[in-house]
Amino acid sequence: MVDERNFTQYLSRHEIDATIQQVAERINRDYAGEQLVLVGVLKGAFVFMADLARHLTVDFDVEFVRLSSYGKARESSGTVTILKDISADIRGKHVLIVEEIIDSGRTLKFLFERLRSSGPKSVEIVTLLDKESKRVVDVPVKYVGRKIDDQFLIGYGLDLEEKCRNLPDIYYLKYPN
Repeated sequence: MVDERNFTQYLSRHEIDATIQQVAERINRDYAGEQLVLVGVLKGAFVFMADLARHLTVDFDVEFVRLSSYGKARESSGTVTILKDISADIRGKHVLIVEEIIDSGRTLKFLFERLRSSGPKSVEIVTLLDKESKRVVDVPVKYVGRKIDDQFLIGYGLDLEEKCRNLPDIYYLKYPN
């Protein structure tokens, strides 16, 4: 399924699950007795969000947004377009943005500010993977599964031209173009 000449396993499904359990434990402690709105960023975060949700013991609602700043490129264009917005009223609610990976932070900063302007009780961010070295804007990420180097990754929701999202492990590209 993965061309092993070009890709090497970065995180196994077992390492991913252990990371998610640790993050979920923190979220469960921080929001004990509270209602939470999970806002998944499509398309990539759907796998992480589903697994995270299975580890949560707090009450939550689910919403999705779809934003674009990449197109078919591997680098962010810097311009954010809303393709799908949330439909719930989040005023007075705790909101947790769920993202699978953060690079430049531009798209996430845009979403964070947009949701914060809607009057929620709080807005926080959880990400499975954080490429902090690629950050060009400040984004207040409260929950980080793993900080990673600048590598092109596929699998577990991360895609290569809309393919490979279904891989249960995460792989990195050996020889970037």
